[in-house]
Amino acid sequence: MSGKNTSAPYQPPTLAELGRVHFIGMGGAGMSAIARIMLGQGLAVSGSDAKASAALAELGAMGAIVHVGQAAENVAAVDTVVVSTAIRENNPELMAARAGGLRVLHRSQALAAAMAEDVVVAVAGTHGKTTTTSMITVMLKGAGVDASFAVGGTVAGLGVNAAHGSAAVFVAEADESDASFLNYRPNIAVVTNLEADHLDHYGTAEAVFAAFEQFMGLLPADGTLVACADDAGSAALAAQAAAAGKRCISYGFSPAADIRLIPGTHDGLHTTATVVLADHLGGAGSHTLRLQVPGDHNLSNAAAAVAVALTLGVELPAALDALAGFRGAGRRFEDKGQGRGVRVFDDYAHHPTEVTAALKAARTVAGSHKVHVLFQPHLFSRTAEFATEFAKALDLADTVAVLDIFASREDPVPGVTSELITRALSTPFGYAPDPAAAVAQLAALAVPGDIILTVGAGDVTEYGPALVAALNAGVEPASPDVPPIGLDGGRSDG
Repeated sequence: MSGKNTSAPYQPPTLAELGRVHFIGMGGAGMSAIARIMLGQGLAVSGSDAKASAALAELGAMGAIVHVGQAAENVAAVDTVVVSTAIRENNPELMAARAGGLRVLHRSQALAAAMAEDVVVAVAGTHGKTTTTSMITVMLKGAGVDASFAVGGTVAGLGVNAAHGSAAVFVAEADESDASFLNYRPNIAVVTNLEADHLDHYGTAEAVFAAFEQFMGLLPADGTLVACADDAGSAALAAQAAAAGKRCISYGFSPAADIRLIPGTHDGLHTTATVVLADHLGGAGSHTLRLQVPGDHNLSNAAAAVAVALTLGVELPAALDALAGFRGAGRRFEDKGQGRGVRVFDDYAHHPTEVTAALKAARTVAGSHKVHVLFQPHLFSRTAEFATEFAKALDLADTVAVLDIFASREDPVPGVTSELITRALSTPFGYAPDPAAAVAQLAALAVPGDIILTVGAGDVTEYGPALVAALNAGVEPASPDVPPIGLDGGRSDG
């Protein structure tokens, strides 16, 4: 890897300097999280969104001024305006803010201001950020540390994705997708993994790696890098940090990890492993890690949380006890219900590595039964880059229905369709241009004991409840002797 941080570190304004803060698109997960925290810090907050939502209603109940619809007059009495990358320059509120000379902050800059006075635990990585951030938060609270937190999904048991806590510790998910994580000032930087993604922003894998080098370089002299020893990119970053004299704690299944995991049992949604600490971490004997979420990837995420606990002075037994109570995060193998003995889960996985992890976890939950997947590719650029890898990951399922690409912020690209993935599959599949037909067929195929998993970062999550409804509608399962029919109307053998 190569690349150095040549830009000056971002210096956020103080909370007092922000004045009244207005969020454009306040209903979004990331924006609502920061708004919630600033309300907890006593700031005057307002915001707008194109449509009403539960998030807006909750913020209004907390004291925010909420606008449904966006207009220039909404920023007439504010001092600072916060935007995300999704807000376009022709947004009427942003145009009015710029014309009026108001301070305009990216949401990452606003979050940097919100946590500037705390010990910051910033969780970065190509995959696993939301779950790991959630685990750390639940672990700290369970161990008596009331940390502030901002996560990309609702934390099970806490019911929110952000809150202002009483302790001077802030746990934040650090989004690398647009390099905005470089606005943070971490005292503890967690890197769960590091591989090529978001090439629509970075262009090359080398640029992704360089951004993480810059992120690591933001650590102060007494800071700590927590890195996964099982991931080549993360391990390379740790080696570079160690060579630069930075404190590093590695974790994972590798025998060389400072916090080493020895595989235990997988029993449905429950997972165990043995934790062994290196001598310099006070290692003596072994300890049992128990989780209520499936998959080796979650054991790895929990080991990262243990590293944070030890760095902050939390005793290992207290950390492990608290992790045993972790029940997941929104859209991370989230239980959506069941019908006719078939369970439905939803997962945000949108990169081949994430899809692989989700399906391996699904296999442990299903046991000897089948796994059926409704997959929605996310972004044309990502589909074009990783079509073959997506197919290989999806081949871990028994049946796969692939929806059209969720475009998000991108315009269509000629020749880039979901069929780039389905043509490379070996698993019985159907290209599914009609989501309703896909839901009906997957519900008909599933038999008691099977699981159905909706996968992707787009609106595929909406079909989880539809699958549960279809299963409970009394549809009889198809004969297991009849191979799946392609959902485009034709037989498909991959």
